[in-house]
Amino acid sequence: MSKHSHCHTCCEGQQVKEQPSTAAAPEDSETLRLRIEEMDCPTEETLLRKALVGQPGVAALDFNLMDRVLTIHHRNADPEALKANVRSLGMTPDEIDSTSRRDESAPARRERWWPLVIAALFALGAEASHWFELATPWAPPILALAAIAMVGLPTWRKGFVALRHRTLNINALMSVAVAGALLIGQWAEAAMVLVLFTLAERIEARSLDRARHAIRDLLALAPQRARVQQLDGNWQEMEADQVSVGSLVRVRAGERVALDGDVVRGNPALDESPITGESLPRDKAPGDTVFAGTINHNGEFDYRTTRAASDTTLARIIHAVEEAQSNRAPTQRLVDRFAAIYTPAVFVLAVATALIWPLLFAGAWLDGIYRALVLLVIACPCALVISTPVSIVSGLSAAARAGILIKGGSFLELGHRLAWLAFDKTGTLTRGQPRQHHWQPLSSDADATERRRLQQLAASLAGRSNHPVSRAVHEAAQDDGIVASEVEAFTEHAGRGVQGCIDGETLWLGNHRYVEERGLCSSELEALLDSWERQGHTVVVLGDARRPLALFAVADPLKDTSREAIDDLHQLGVKTLILSGDNTASVDAIAREAGIDEARGHLLPDDKLATIEERARHTTIGMVGDGINDAPALARADIGFAMGAAGSDAAIETADVALMDDDLRKLPTFVRLSRATRSVLVQNIAFAIGIKLVFLVLAFSGHATLWMAVFADMGASLLVVANGLRLLRVMRSSRSQQTSQNAAVASA
Repeated sequence: MSKHSHCHTCCEGQQVKEQPSTAAAPEDSETLRLRIEEMDCPTEETLLRKALVGQPGVAALDFNLMDRVLTIHHRNADPEALKANVRSLGMTPDEIDSTSRRDESAPARRERWWPLVIAALFALGAEASHWFELATPWAPPILALAAIAMVGLPTWRKGFVALRHRTLNINALMSVAVAGALLIGQWAEAAMVLVLFTLAERIEARSLDRARHAIRDLLALAPQRARVQQLDGNWQEMEADQVSVGSLVRVRAGERVALDGDVVRGNPALDESPITGESLPRDKAPGDTVFAGTINHNGEFDYRTTRAASDTTLARIIHAVEEAQSNRAPTQRLVDRFAAIYTPAVFVLAVATALIWPLLFAGAWLDGIYRALVLLVIACPCALVISTPVSIVSGLSAAARAGILIKGGSFLELGHRLAWLAFDKTGTLTRGQPRQHHWQPLSSDADATERRRLQQLAASLAGRSNHPVSRAVHEAAQDDGIVASEVEAFTEHAGRGVQGCIDGETLWLGNHRYVEERGLCSSELEALLDSWERQGHTVVVLGDARRPLALFAVADPLKDTSREAIDDLHQLGVKTLILSGDNTASVDAIAREAGIDEARGHLLPDDKLATIEERARHTTIGMVGDGINDAPALARADIGFAMGAAGSDAAIETADVALMDDDLRKLPTFVRLSRATRSVLVQNIAFAIGIKLVFLVLAFSGHATLWMAVFADMGASLLVVANGLRLLRVMRSSRSQQTSQNAAVASA
């Protein structure tokens, strides 16, 4: 059997429960990393935990089932003894160094199908001999034992290991059922059960690999080698993981970018779909950021690397999704708890049937034992347990390919309940590139010299702030040839404005709220501010200790895609809300333009947090922001969405969901995917439980045979796996639709 053929995730729920597959490394501990080819599902994790937890020196275990890597954190434990414990479970541990992540170049172990084909012919021959009496009485036993010998011994061996460790997994239950069938003379059925079980396992393993390795396909997008400039000026190809940060790398037309960096020379057009899900090429210029895995469509260019191969945006996306896949979603935890009760209960029922059935119904003992064996096969909630992880993994992987990074199955599940989405304004709904549209002195007799001085004072204060509105004021002054002055005693008041001393004079630059707090907002200034704010402009005022001196009106236009995204969310029944620190009139204007249901302006970070907390007590609400400035509100929301996370460490690390570009149309895509995932989960659970109930009835009525129970059980597992994999196709369809929409926007 192949290394995958044991991956039927049955009955592990009662063993691992809600235990996470990763553990924090204890202090002062050593690390032993083992690649175990046989470890690719929670069944093996359960056995390894029982074999290693409690061993001398073992402090913590870290399971990476996707890469089949077990990390043992220990204190002065004997590595060879730990490896021996793993080998006692019939697994092969290969020690790897601390920097290795995968060996993608290793050839896949090929399946040998001919023993299974021959075993199937022997099993069919045994069935035919039994039913039609075509041969001598000893033919069915010989043919059945030959079939079992060809494909059944690995199952028995693993079943014995599981029973020895007091674990009721699929191998243990199958071993007991087949052994019982042989003891009561059901030779043909015992052989057919093992053949069907082995065949279904192999098919299922291949199906599961599609889900388990869907995100790994992204690894192939980043080339293993890069063309790097050497100290003597020559260009030489070298391994990407050997390229140091700050190296100059050259990419030719048609090649993929190997590492993250900034363009130094050239104007390439890059396909960034592996990162953002956007398939339309993006034009790059010197100074722009490029990401590993993207494709250069035209023109040679050079760029300087900013990250090592293990720390590229692509690598961090893959790591984040792997971590998300290792954490159990709420439905999966519920299913595991159900399995923890169901399996032992049915096992006890099977034993009771074998002992009590003949006494209650005056039947033959062999008949009671046979019905008990059928119940043993039904006792494994294979389809039920496997239905949830394969659906969640498919959804997480498909979302990542579309540029939506979901940090856990719990958020993917919760998305279907979203009733409200709150948006930050600047950089989220708007382009995040405000421009100064107007400025004027508040004194009517200001001459050209005075106007230039006021603009210089405003630019000097604005140049010390990172706020987008301040940057707009500063950039406009630079365009007019204004040189900023030195600012002393600079102070920034969050959500209000800034203050500092220039040439010994105390000056301030702030918004409408700040002017009111200083008690300097006259009726004439109030009317002027309201006039600009009603037009959707953000207004800041320059003033000194006695009076306001000048007014600056800045506008940040709505993104082309924002209105479309909001309309799509409304069609899905999700209501929308703006939470912004900008003035109320400007926020209301943007809300009307975007079609947003509610708008709240003049909010400080604490005000945004309070609003989210108020709504979260009554409904499910998400918050969409830049992942940094809106951190409190993002953290408190049921789901926090970070915009434009490509290249941003903070956004990828802190957000629940990171949109890798700044396209809000990914939000309705996320909601649709969440609802599709929820629908698939409900379908799979209902089908898996339904088929069990049907066969429980058939087993008691005597209409279910052993091979029929195996066929139904494994068939149900295959069906729920196939149903879960449909989520990959759902996202491909959504991506195709979005690409068409993007092309339409670009052509317009």
